[in-house]
Amino acid sequence: MKLPMPAPDWTHLLNVTLKENPKKLNELLLTQFDDSAYLHWDQLRYKTPPAGLTHEEWWLALKLRRNQQRRQVELFDKEGNRFWFSMTDRLLRLSEEVARRAGASIANRDQILGAKNRESYIVRSLVEEAVTSSQLEGASTSRKVAVELLDSGRAPQDKSEMMIVNNYVAMQHVKESTKSPLSPDFVLELHGILTEGTLDDPNDAGRLETPDHDRVSVWDNETEVHAPPPAEELPRRLAQLCDFANASDAEAAYIPPVVRAIIIHFMMGFDHYFADGNGRNARTLFYWSMLREGYWVSEYVTISRLLKKAPSKYGAAYLFTEDDDGDLTYFIHYQLDVFVRALTDLDSYLNAKGKESAAVRAALADAGIELNFRQADLLEKLARQEEESTSALSFAHRYRVTDQTARADLDALTKRGYLVKHRKGRAFIWKATESLAVKLTPNS
Repeated sequence: MKLPMPAPDWTHLLNVTLKENPKKLNELLLTQFDDSAYLHWDQLRYKTPPAGLTHEEWWLALKLRRNQQRRQVELFDKEGNRFWFSMTDRLLRLSEEVARRAGASIANRDQILGAKNRESYIVRSLVEEAVTSSQLEGASTSRKVAVELLDSGRAPQDKSEMMIVNNYVAMQHVKESTKSPLSPDFVLELHGILTEGTLDDPNDAGRLETPDHDRVSVWDNETEVHAPPPAEELPRRLAQLCDFANASDAEAAYIPPVVRAIIIHFMMGFDHYFADGNGRNARTLFYWSMLREGYWVSEYVTISRLLKKAPSKYGAAYLFTEDDDGDLTYFIHYQLDVFVRALTDLDSYLNAKGKESAAVRAALADAGIELNFRQADLLEKLARQEEESTSALSFAHRYRVTDQTARADLDALTKRGYLVKHRKGRAFIWKATESLAVKLTPNS
C-alpha cells in the first residue's frame, strides 16, 4: 500500500485559470465530462485527457463538478475539516440496489432463504466472516480448522484460533444489539470481545489509546502512509462518531443507510482508536449499522472475503480520501462495489444450495424416506466431502439443538445406513458410508 501521488490543489488551479484564461474556465464549467469511474489524481494522470485539455485542466473540471454535488458530514479530519462525499449517480444507483436486495420485506425472508435453511445460512455467514475478518489481520487458521473449531465449541489452541472465536462471538453480539443506539461504551465492549486473549498487553482490550501509548500508525515498509489523530482527541471523536451513527434523517441531511454504515467503517479505521483490532471493529460496526437500518440480508453476507482478495484496493480507498480534501466518495464507491458483489455471491450460493437440496430431497423421496432439515443438511455436506465426520457435540453446536437431539438425529441416520458410528477416545464420531453419494443420487 504505497502513498498515492498527491492531487494538485484544485483551488490554486481555479485561481490561476480564472486569472490567466477565464474563457477556458467557462468551457470547463459548461462541458459534461464522464466521471463515472471517479478517479483519483494518482489514477487520472495515467489516462488520456479529453481533447484540448491538460491533465490539470481535466482534474479541475472534475473537482468543480464533484463539489457541486458535495454533501458534508459531521465528522472531521485531523485539521478539523469536515469529511464529505459527492452524491454521484453511481452512489445513488448502488445504494438503491443494496436497499432493494438487502432490505427486502421481512415477510419474504423465508421465501428467499427457506424457513428451514435460515439457521444454516446464518451459521455459514458467521463462520465465513469470522474466519476471513481474522485472516485479514493476521490469523493463519485454515477455514476447515476454523469450521471445526466453531462447530465443536472446543477451546481455541492459539492466538489465531482465539481471533476467530472472538469474531464469531462479536458478530452474534452485534445481532443482539441493533435496537440500542451506538455508544462509546458499546464500542469499547465490542473491542474487548474482539481482542480478548490476542493482544500483547491484555489491558489494551476495550481501551482507547491514550497519550501514554506509542500511537499506532500505518506503514508500508519504511514509509508512514497514515498517522491517526492524537490520542487525546479520541474520546471526543468517538462521541462524534456515535452521534453520526445514531442520527436520523429528520435531524440531518439524508444519507443513504448503507453509505452511513460505510462512513462508520471508514472512521473506525481512520481514527485508529485501539492498539490493535481496529479493522475488525470497523467491519463489525458496519454490520451493526446495516442490521440496525433493517438490511436483514446483511446477516448472511460476508465482505471480508472480498476485501482479503484485494487488500491494496481497500487501503488505496482510504489513502485517496485522506489525500483529496477528505472526499469519502472513493471509499464509499469501493465499499458499495464490494457489498453488491457479496450480495451476488450470496445469490449464487443460495441457487447452488437450492439445487443440491432439491437433489437430496428427490433421492430421499424416491426411497420413501423423510429426514429433518439437520439430517438432510449433514448428509449433503458429507456427500460433497465438505466434512469427513461429525460428533454429537459439533452437530448440536452447529444446529443449536441439545446433545440428546443431536444423538437421536445421528443414530437415526446410522440405522438407515447413511452413517457409520466410530469410537474416538471417550466419545463417538459419525462418518459417511462409502455408498452415501450413490444413495443421494435421484433414481439411483
